[in-house]
Amino acid sequence: MTQLEESIAHLSRQVEELNEVVTRQDTELSKMTHRVRMLMQREAEREQANSGGVVLGDERPPHY
Repeated sequence: MTQLEESIAHLSRQVEELNEVVTRQDTELSKMTHRVRMLMQREAEREQANSGGVVLGDERPPHY
């Protein structure tokens, strides 16, 4: 009986630790999702204004 109680206590602690990890990851994921939305909105606004200004590695600058 004591061994079962110890196993249950150990498993309960593991569940609590996993719950903390999942909760922290959910918070981080929510923050990242919000940041990605903001970046996408900024990029859409930049494209609408036609002021991209980003030169890609394989793209020649306009003065060539």
